[in-house]
Amino acid sequence: MSTRLSAAALVAALALLPTGTAHAATTLSSGHVDVIDVDWTGSALTLDLRDGTASPAVDRDPSAVTLNAVPASKSTVPSSSAYAFLGAPGSTFWVLPQSQVNGVLWPGFDTAGVPTGVLLNNSLTVKLVSVTGPADFSVYTTGFGGSVSVWFDSGNGLPDSRALAIGGHAHANWAFEAAGTYTATFEVTATGATGGALTSGLKSYTFTVQP
Repeated sequence: MSTRLSAAALVAALALLPTGTAHAATTLSSGHVDVIDVDWTGSALTLDLRDGTASPAVDRDPSAVTLNAVPASKSTVPSSSAYAFLGAPGSTFWVLPQSQVNGVLWPGFDTAGVPTGVLLNNSLTVKLVSVTGPADFSVYTTGFGGSVSVWFDSGNGLPDSRALAIGGHAHANWAFEAAGTYTATFEVTATGATGGALTSGLKSYTFTVQP
């Protein structure tokens, strides 16, 4: 009898143990998210993902998040030669846009977590180190008069780098030239105000692009 009671007590105790779901992967398909979120710990740069769809917003490890480009993000390459990096005019691509669109992810860059004076020239560099996926991936901005500025483009060789001022927030277009799964690896680097190289280390982000 005592043996049976002990076994029952053990089963009950095991049922109370954590299952590991606290760190389950998160999939984001719409709303505001700072994909590149740079912070300062007091001695080091960190790179994570700021999920603005949560209330309150929360920092997440990029390796635990899947960023989903839904079918509504599908578009066609404009005829202007400024968009030639995306493929032939009229061809299909998917874009997570610079301006907010309901039902589609709105990815940004945030350096507001780095205080003034800790980095040389109050500036840091975001580097796209590598991309794997079914086709090319790029990040670009559009401006008045149809101007296009390409920040990163896996189609013309990597790594690509972009300098950003600290204390800022920006949005750009994140483009994918075929449906499928992409992994984009980023790193943030800077020089400390008193010298010395700083790095966030490599962080990989997963995107799923739906046909």
